[in-house]
Amino acid sequence: MAEMPVDSIERAQLCDTLNELGPDAPTLLQPWTTRDLAAHLALREHDSLAGPGLLLPGPWGRFAERRQAALARRDFSWLVASIRSEPQGFFNFRWVRRFPSLNELFVHHEDARRANGRGPRTNDQMMDEALWANVCRSSWFLTRRLRGAGLELHWAETMQTVPMRRGGPAARITGPPGELLLYLFGRQQVARVEVSGPAAAVEAVHRATFGM
Repeated sequence: MAEMPVDSIERAQLCDTLNELGPDAPTLLQPWTTRDLAAHLALREHDSLAGPGLLLPGPWGRFAERRQAALARRDFSWLVASIRSEPQGFFNFRWVRRFPSLNELFVHHEDARRANGRGPRTNDQMMDEALWANVCRSSWFLTRRLRGAGLELHWAETMQTVPMRRGGPAARITGPPGELLLYLFGRQQVARVEVSGPAAAVEAVHRATFGM
């Protein structure tokens, strides 16, 4: 039997967490509750007209906000079931599933988990490798606002290191792949990583705004 794709594993675990927490639990994306988060994820994959507005400012972005608010008024169980269903069309392409969708599912899963007192997960090797590949693919974009320092990322307890930003002095961020991904997506307050290097470089990393 073929192994379940990593995005399907994360999707199922996210939906289980949402069901456990219920619709009114807090998330890291205040003032969003888990209901708002579920509406956001359902809109992303199932509303081809409004979905692109999640990434765009102006009228299209406001249109997506209205559609998301309408979805949030739907039954929470229906929203979670919509997320749990396998993606179709564009979102079923292998690259989309393994890269942007896995990132979206993992980070938003942690938005719900960490806001409700749950600590880091221990992922299996297959998931860690998929997350590390995504860290390497996306870090150049997610770290684009870093100024005044070089940067490299290190997968804790392995020999794997990837340079992200040239220049000196250079800082290093060390952690498991999932924690590195959270840090780069702007969840620095909860990501369990170590930032090391010359003081000026470390300060530049702490000062930078990471994320989309």
